[in-house]
Amino acid sequence: MILVAVTALLLLCYSILIFMYCFFWRRTKVYQIPSSFVPGTRVSVILPARNESRNIGSCLQSLLRQDYPAALLEIIVVDDHSEDATAAIAESFSGFGVKVIHMGLRSGLSGDYGGGKKKAIEAGISNAKGTLILTSDADCVIPERWVTTMAAFYEEKKPLFIAAPVMFGKIGSALDIFQTLDFLSLQGITAASVSNGFHGMSNGANLGYEKAAFDMVGGFKGIDQIASGDDMLLMQKIDASFPGRTMYCLAKEVIVSTKPAEGFGAFIQQRIRWASKARFYKEQKMFAVLMMVYLLNLSLLALIVQVVFFTPSLWWIPIGLILTKTIVELAFLIPVARFFGKSGLLWAFLPAQPFHILYTVIAGFFGQVGSYSWKGRKLH
Repeated sequence: MILVAVTALLLLCYSILIFMYCFFWRRTKVYQIPSSFVPGTRVSVILPARNESRNIGSCLQSLLRQDYPAALLEIIVVDDHSEDATAAIAESFSGFGVKVIHMGLRSGLSGDYGGGKKKAIEAGISNAKGTLILTSDADCVIPERWVTTMAAFYEEKKPLFIAAPVMFGKIGSALDIFQTLDFLSLQGITAASVSNGFHGMSNGANLGYEKAAFDMVGGFKGIDQIASGDDMLLMQKIDASFPGRTMYCLAKEVIVSTKPAEGFGAFIQQRIRWASKARFYKEQKMFAVLMMVYLLNLSLLALIVQVVFFTPSLWWIPIGLILTKTIVELAFLIPVARFFGKSGLLWAFLPAQPFHILYTVIAGFFGQVGSYSWKGRKLH
């Protein structure tokens, strides 16, 4: 009964949090480019890439389709010691103005770099001429009005850091559906929290920041020893130095499309990697939210184990709590899924709950005490 009481209390606190996100989401305005907008900001797109030979071609093609003036746009690919044809494919686009930097080599550009995503981004920024830096990943497809919309948002709102939406594109398997539902909640929370100044969240597949702001906070200095965190940890650095200048661009024109992890093992490794940076968060609200979410899922899992193995007659208690959690979350997810065009997947949300609880506990635990693999590297 103590476990039931603790779980119920955590669920109550969690429900209040989700209803806050509901309120924040509903008052977040979808951004539209002013009719009077005339592009004037020089933009540098930085694309770090490692072992992305299957994806980088389509990513660069989508970037070359941008409707932003070519004279104000540069695209820089940073090859992070790829072991496949990534570098060669990127070089094949050099005739279209794409610049390629090879980590560890000078390649006619400044700098001599080690490895890792942060080092790759730093290499790109140090050679960038733009005022506004936009970053994405080489396995993404970029909508053609991405640069224009992000630049218009930057010129109108004057942010120093811009978080923006990411969503999975092609969905096939049951695992893809599960990942999409999980990702929907993360994207909705990111938009709601950042737009309303509640706490910071972001995704490295779709970011923008002023180059001068990046330089003024020392770039990744102080967080460069952390394998992950090129998005949220940098966001926290800029927000700490320039309060109120971190914003979210909620617009369908900037939704970057990426791919779900291929296979359960890759999915778990990805989520462990995401969870690994949590202990480095200095923002207390963000840390408190993550801790509460983890403790709720841990207590629900413990309650399920307790009922299954020791008190099966009380099966209705965990089921009732999980149903309550599901209803509360759906109140938030329904409008979020509508914005991203994923409403048709919500039927799978309830059946996915037990798996979501289990993976949250596993990824959260190993993200703090274990190691993970990423792009052929073993990281801690």
